[in-house]
Amino acid sequence: MEKKAHQYKLTLEYLKNIKGENMDVPPMEILFENHDDIFAIIERQQTRNLFGNTDQVKEFALGLKLFSEVMLKNRNNPLFDELAPAFGAFMKKLKGGSFR
Repeated sequence: MEKKAHQYKLTLEYLKNIKGENMDVPPMEILFENHDDIFAIIERQQTRNLFGNTDQVKEFALGLKLFSEVMLKNRNNPLFDELAPAFGAFMKKLKGGSFR
C-alpha cells in the first residue's frame, strides 16, 4: 500500500547574480511529496518568530522540510550516519521550543 503524502511543486527562479546582473536562466521546477503540511509548519513557525524575519522563517522551514524528507527516505544511506542522531536532537529542540 502506498503511503499518503502531501504533493507540492516548487518553482525556483534565478533573478540576479552576486554582481546584481539579471540572469536569463529558465526557472527550475520540482515536484515532490512530504509527509507534513509544509504550509501549516511555516505558519506555526512564523507565529514563533524564530528569526525576526518572516522570509527567513519560510527559507528555514522549507529547507528543513526538503532536507529532512530526503534524509528520511534515505535513512539507510551511510551519508547520514553521523548526522542522524544530531538531527533528531535538533528536531526535538525545535519542536519543544527549549532554545528560547
